[in-house]
Amino acid sequence: MARSEEKSISGILKFFIVLFLIIELIVSGFAIYEIFLLSSIESLIRYIIIGIIVLLDFRYILKSRKIIRNKGKKKSKPGIHIFSLIIFSIICGCVGGGIFYLYGKVDNLNKVDITYTSNLIVLSNNSATKISDINDMTIGILGDTNSPDGYIIPQEIIKEHKLNDTNEVKEYEDYTSMIVDLYSKDLDAMFVTDGYVSLFSGIAGYENIANDTKVIISKDKKMKKAKTSKIETASTGKDITEPFTMLVMGIDSTDEILAKNAIANGDTLILVTFNPKTLNATMLSIPRDSYVPIACWSGKPENKITHAAAYGNDCMINTIQNYFDTKIDYYVKINFKGLVKLVNAVGGVEVDVPRDLCTDDSGRMQITCIKAGRQVLDGEGALVYARNRKDMPNGDFDRARHQQILISALINKIKTVRDVNTFINILNTVSNSMDTNLTTKQILSFYNVGKDILAKGVSSDEAEIVDIQRLFLQGTGQMIYDERAKMVLWDYIPNKSSRNDVVKAMNVNLELAKHEDITEFHFSINEPYEKKVIGEGPYRATTTYTLLPDFTGDTEAQARATASSLGIRVTFNGDSGTVVEQNYPAKKRVDLIKDTVVLKLSGGKKTVVKEKDDDDDDDDKKKDDDEKEDDNKEDDSPTPSPSPSTDTSTDDDDKKDEE
Repeated sequence: MARSEEKSISGILKFFIVLFLIIELIVSGFAIYEIFLLSSIESLIRYIIIGIIVLLDFRYILKSRKIIRNKGKKKSKPGIHIFSLIIFSIICGCVGGGIFYLYGKVDNLNKVDITYTSNLIVLSNNSATKISDINDMTIGILGDTNSPDGYIIPQEIIKEHKLNDTNEVKEYEDYTSMIVDLYSKDLDAMFVTDGYVSLFSGIAGYENIANDTKVIISKDKKMKKAKTSKIETASTGKDITEPFTMLVMGIDSTDEILAKNAIANGDTLILVTFNPKTLNATMLSIPRDSYVPIACWSGKPENKITHAAAYGNDCMINTIQNYFDTKIDYYVKINFKGLVKLVNAVGGVEVDVPRDLCTDDSGRMQITCIKAGRQVLDGEGALVYARNRKDMPNGDFDRARHQQILISALINKIKTVRDVNTFINILNTVSNSMDTNLTTKQILSFYNVGKDILAKGVSSDEAEIVDIQRLFLQGTGQMIYDERAKMVLWDYIPNKSSRNDVVKAMNVNLELAKHEDITEFHFSINEPYEKKVIGEGPYRATTTYTLLPDFTGDTEAQARATASSLGIRVTFNGDSGTVVEQNYPAKKRVDLIKDTVVLKLSGGKKTVVKEKDDDDDDDDKKKDDDEKEDDNKEDDSPTPSPSPSTDTSTDDDDKKDEE
């Protein structure tokens, strides 16, 4: 009986030893696999840890085999061995689980799948309330066949509801022209990206677009970023140990999680260069109204850079790359909720608020205000500091400066984090509220940058984590007729010399240009030292465009004199009086006018003057030229140069607030 009981106990012990050994081997294998994923972090230490785990695995295998062979002998101490297997399994599980959690959060920063949304909208006073009401209408759609929310999803809606059968579908090159035609009722309905309100509410005339329009139908579609964008996979070969360029884009979104297609509205565009060898960085805030060539538009016409945002990351990034002649390696997008949670996670940031500021909160539910003075701001207060421009004397430029100050304060606050809970909160925030094209391996390799900071002795709380050189794009405000919006808008014309200085500073930090040492340095002990901002100037000349004047009210002689001074060809309809009409709108760029400007006088034979677009038919142009042949002979001045002129005056007094 005793022998039978001993054999029974031995069988149970054998079963549990084998069971826990299998569990230990599985868990340790899981831990080894997760440690291998951290390929950018301390290779020697990782290999040592893996070696220790493998050796312990062999030890447990041999020990288990010995105990099983010895069966129930006390000297083998099977209970202690099983307990040891359990403890080691728990340790390996914690190691593997911790790395799995960390790696998963970091991996989620590069969101492989994005949900795109397209809306079919009409004016609010339109009688249509549902998709079945869309009959006998003209529907606008983006002509770019690669656009998920402008073409691909709309085509699915059109096919699903057979909108082609009873409606006319009209393709457009851009959303702005569609919005203009919708408001003028030349278009009954249009497909547009889900973020259209934030994109167009900042344009004069469309401030109330949220109330002026209504959504008839909305459709989501989850797609791979790599299939809809070339920029998404452009970062795979770059090593973080080399200097790189990154574009930071702010997202006007109230969502907690950045899962949908997050469109950067152009209000926050910060171009950063970083050199991990020297720990030097440059930071340029690009003004939202910067008048630059839009890369994804046919012919790349100049327009506000913020208008590129509606056409996705590729359009915005390529526009900035082309203008600054700088390759952008990575991008990072963060929404308002993410900024608020990030600031709260680090315990707030200390900044000097220049005056009382107010704006709506991250959920756009109520107004949040902050007082003037040096203080520690929480998340909502930091958002007010970073977003407000209406209460600042220099508007968008002061806002850009505040954003740079806030980023610097955040970076230096994050480096002081010591407890695990704060680190986990930061990781959760950036994982949910950010999107990037950095690979997981590249993100983890920033560990080496942090290690270099510690090695160089600049990791104390009082020291700057990196040396940040602020850049500024100097320019001139000018009221220009927008060909797509069909109205005069305020644009910011960048100064060519400022742009060149900014590009040079970035190239120096990227080690693409030689650094020039400063041989002279002047300062006064009676004045506080301020670090020079590259690109601020002063510059002798400003860059502006020659614009078509408003000839209304001028006599023929006055109009001819003005036109002659600007190199504009003019003809007149009528024999006397003053100008009452012109076929091209005032403030239109002269270099975009390819034929004669026709002015109608108040006296003489009345002729209806039709406004002519640049793309009028050649037959219409020939007919117009035949009617005015005699006048053309009198005034045959050459067509002006298409490049912007250089002037010492500015049109800043004409600035129009678009919000």
